[in-house]
Amino acid sequence: MIGNKTQLKLGLPKGSLQEATLRLFKKAGYHISVSSRSYYPVFDDPDITSMLIRAQEMARYVGDGHLDCGLTGFDWMMDQNADVVEVAELQYGKEGFRPVRWVVAVPNDSKYKKLEDLEGKRIATELVGYTKRYFKKRKINVTVDFSWGATEVKPPILCDAIVDLTETGSSLRANNLRILEVILESTTRLIANKKAWEDKWKRRKIENLALLLHGALVAEGKVGLKMNVPEKAYKQVLSLLSAMHSPTVAPLSDQGWYAVEIITDEKLVRDLIPKLKTAGATGIVEYPLNKVIA
Repeated sequence: MIGNKTQLKLGLPKGSLQEATLRLFKKAGYHISVSSRSYYPVFDDPDITSMLIRAQEMARYVGDGHLDCGLTGFDWMMDQNADVVEVAELQYGKEGFRPVRWVVAVPNDSKYKKLEDLEGKRIATELVGYTKRYFKKRKINVTVDFSWGATEVKPPILCDAIVDLTETGSSLRANNLRILEVILESTTRLIANKKAWEDKWKRRKIENLALLLHGALVAEGKVGLKMNVPEKAYKQVLSLLSAMHSPTVAPLSDQGWYAVEIITDEKLVRDLIPKLKTAGATGIVEYPLNKVIA
């Protein structure tokens, strides 16, 4: 037992997504204590109890009702064909904010040029359920073996091809493999048990969680800028900000001066600040953002 009916039972992904998930929750405003020897992180919100579960298993436990909600990859939802509510897409991962891809790959020197060439061949993967359904839908008969890891080293000795996860393709290239086809793109999802989703209190709690986590993700890579602008420089300064969302402008107590504030991409700021200064803006302050709620 990790809670009772008055608490939200939340599954956090253990493994490659764990650290990125804990950072995201912190930015969303949750303080979580995690012991190196415990699978039960403690939230500063008494309404939430949590458990660390591998992302590969999360959808099954949420679907069965052992957990009210959890975070896992879209790939593992599809692999288990999970009967859950998809609450929100949260585009983050262990390496950044790009979706990950599951690809069919074969040795560079193999004769296989397209998926149909794998008819009657053996494929190794961790994504067994989805891979079987994918090839069946394409009407290609293959044998799919579960791989416990190091999948990219198995062809051509232990299998003819693999279905493996890649972000940049560097590991595949390092093992002399080439991609035949991308069969799935995946991002992190917040999912909920259907019965929990029907519970008014739990649904509101899950929706609030999704709102704050999404706001924390939107804030990634963005900063706030505020500055004082004299009236004579006002038009020029605003022209520099014209490609962004409309800035907030307010008159200052000193006549002929304005306070201007805007949210923008952090990568633009190093070029923007010198231009603003040259245009006549003063008192320029850059500040980090934790959440941006639309």
